Amino acid sequence: MAIFSVYVVNKAGGLIYQLDHYAPRADTEKTFSFPLDLVLRPHDERVVVAFGQRDGIRVGHAVLAINGAEVNGRFTADGKDVLEFLGNPANYPVSIRFGRHRLSSNEKLMLASMFHSLFAIGSQLSPEVGSSGIEMLETDTFKLHCFQTLTGIKFVVLADPRQAGIDALLRKIYEIYSDFALKNPFYSLEMPIRCELFDQNLKLALEVAEKAGPFGPGS
Repeated sequence: MAIFSVYVVNKAGGLIYQLDHYAPRADTEKTFSFPLDLVLRPHDERVVVAFGQRDGIRVGHAVLAINGAEVNGRFTADGKDVLEFLGNPANYPVSIRFGRHRLSSNEKLMLASMFHSLFAIGSQLSPEVGSSGIEMLETDTFKLHCFQTLTGIKFVVLADPRQAGIDALLRKIYEIYSDFALKNPFYSLEMPIRCELFDQNLKLALEVAEKAGPFGPGS
């Protein structure tokens, strides 16, 4: 069980804090002969698998390295186009490492804004008056949990589907935010949180939640 990441989104939909706590390694490296039995396509300045799955390689996985050298988006370490390089039989056999690409800061900002909009849409679509919006989204590999305060701040936690005690953790994060961000005389509301004590106490709370589950009194 694990807690993957934490997002704090202000009432306007802006990302004011993000922490990657645990990133499971799902990279797969294989040696291929020509022709490549996977269909690759450029997507968002990366080369990703568009069709074909094998040995842990999935559709959506990006090319991360070729022959042990990290790629830079759509180009190899020495500046060659990845698709052109892999389309040349002379370059085979070739070792390719695939995996989920790491989100950039801009992508995280965009995703926070998108979730803010989905949260509002969910609240409006609810047949019940006064719905709080999205509290949990579940997939086969993770659960997204959200707690919105009365002032509109959203605390979002991505965790393993089997992880217990997330509701208590969300309220603990709110408590840490109140104690170490709001009470900080140098912190301005709705602005990015840059506070060492907030970081330290949040990381400690995540570790406690992973090991012990729900928080007890005085924790």
